[in-house]
Amino acid sequence: MSTEQRTKTAIITGGGSGIGLGVAKAYVERGGNVVLNGRTESKLHAAAKEIGPPEHVAVVVGDIGLQATGQQLVKTAVEKFGRVDLLLNNAGTFAAKSVTEYTAEELDGFLSNLRGTFLVTQAVVEPMRKQGGGAIVNITTVLAYRGMQAIPSSAPMASKGGIHALTPSLAIELAKDNIRVNTVAPGIIKTPLHGLKDEEFEDLNGMHPLGRVGEVQDIVEAVLYLADAQFVTGVVLPVDGGVSAGGP
Repeated sequence: MSTEQRTKTAIITGGGSGIGLGVAKAYVERGGNVVLNGRTESKLHAAAKEIGPPEHVAVVVGDIGLQATGQQLVKTAVEKFGRVDLLLNNAGTFAAKSVTEYTAEELDGFLSNLRGTFLVTQAVVEPMRKQGGGAIVNITTVLAYRGMQAIPSSAPMASKGGIHALTPSLAIELAKDNIRVNTVAPGIIKTPLHGLKDEEFEDLNGMHPLGRVGEVQDIVEAVLYLADAQFVTGVVLPVDGGVSAGGP
């Protein structure tokens, strides 16, 4: 496929592994360009090589909690590829523990995920307006609105819950600009974020009514749907194997 045919570009935060890497691979396979972001340079460049030809992948190393990182992501996308069609706010951290065990520093770290989502979103609005629209998709978790005793995670959920609240607010504000804002709320997905071995993931199958934990591809499909769904905005879409419907 020629460069001229590759008209769509995605900015993907947390693109070095897991869901971000999965979406990046699929986006390039479908004919798009991607700008990957993460905080670990070596990991990010390794991911870029895995995704596809270098002419269709750019890398911006940096902390999305800093306003300059979002601005650099947009600058890179526009200068190299000409536009920004999709922003995937995927970067995030997670740690499950009792509410009394989180430190103030840990709480600040989790809340910076919300700050980063806001700042990168802020940076893409103007170029999306100029080109006539775009899609913003956030990644959160079903735990943000359906707590589980087995996974106490109040501090990271304070951040994810904020993103849920941000979704309809931004969707309404930006609808006039044809910028759609949606969120995917996964169940437990088999990614490096959890730091678990395959057999440990198997122990979690029963937490989902469909009898298995999720795969990265399950989330990739949801993100690509929301990226293209022209009449869908303001939605928090659970992709959780039935947990939000009333699972165990």
